[in-house]
Parts: sequence; C-alpha cells; structure tokens
Amino acid sequence: MAWDTARTKQLLLDAAVEEFAEHGPQGARVARVATRAGVNKERIYQYFGNKDQLFGAVLSCELARLAAAVPLTAAQAEDLGDYAGRVYDYHRAHPHFARLLTWEGLQHGMGEADGPLAAEAERAAHYAEKVQAVAAAQGAGALIEDADPGRLMYAVIALVNAWFMLPQIARLLLAATPNPRPASDRDALILLVQRLTTHGVGPTDPSGAA
Repeated sequence: MAWDTARTKQLLLDAAVEEFAEHGPQGARVARVATRAGVNKERIYQYFGNKDQLFGAVLSCELARLAAAVPLTAAQAEDLGDYAGRVYDYHRAHPHFARLLTWEGLQHGMGEADGPLAAEAERAAHYAEKVQAVAAAQGAGALIEDADPGRLMYAVIALVNAWFMLPQIARLLLAATPNPRPASDRDALILLVQRLTTHGVGPTDPSGAA
C-alpha cells in the first residue's frame, strides 16, 4: 500500500497547530506533535526539517487559510472596516491563529528580533499583497493618505487582533458596558476602523437605509 504523503503532512500540520498554539514555539515538543498526529516523529524531520521550520510551515499554512477565507482586493480595501469585521469573524471561529501570532510576538518584541522570523520571505510576500491593496485604495481616494499603506494595514490588524490577544483588558474596560456582546464588539471594531481609515465617512448602514 502506497504511503499517503499528503495526508501525513496534513495530520502533522494539524497537530502542530494545536501544539504551538498551546505551548508556543519554544515550549512545543516535536514528540508531542507526532503523538497527536499518530505519526512517527522522523516524518516531521523528513517533511519539514527542524521545529522552527515546522513552526514556519504552520504559520504559512494558517496565513494561506486566512487569505482564502478573508481576501483583500483593492476594491475590498476601500472599506477596511468591513474587512476588519470579516477577520474578526474568522478569529472567533479559529482562535488558535491569534494565539500563534501572540506566542511569536513575545519572541520578537519592538523590532529587536533574535534572528529571522519563521518563513519570513513567504509571509512577507503575503502581507505585501495586502499593502498593495491598501495603497491602491488610497490612490483611489477611498482611504486616508496621512499614513503609509503598511502602517495603516498594521493598525487595522492590531485593532482586530487586540480583541483576542488582550481579552482581559477588554473585560476590565468594558465591565460597565451593557450587553449584547460580542456582537457589539464587532460593530465597535468596524466603526473604529472606518473612522481611522476613511475621510470622515460614517459606517455603512447594514440595512441599506439612507
């Protein structure tokens, strides 16, 4: 019976997502990934290399999934509030991705990273496409030009991810905020991003009313 390499790789990636999200890239163990996947540990080294390379493969795979589920074309970038709401929905359905980014961020604080990021070139290309979309929307006059497109995109990503990376701060700040939540969190996020990125244009009325 032929060995199903693609299936084995996917089993390992799925197991690695759980392991890295739970323990971070430093605390994760290759042996536990293999056990979770039900695959011999040597397959990890054969298919992915060392633990750092496996972490890079996990992040690249998760970014590709996010990009496929929540695309950002130049036309879509003209309403970054809508994009932020869609990314918020994705993170609520897939909370592990924000945890992966948080773990990595702890090791690369304030631009003083010790060595390159995992799969840095591939991931940089992914984000470059988003920056180009934002730049095109700025060129069309739909977004503010005060900030360069990279920093504007970063601000949007930071706002979205803060809801998941800093839930304790949201709990403290919003202790007196009446329910319903989290629907109101999403609405507030969309409004904030639209106010931040557009020329004073209010949020789109979902009912379509004038």
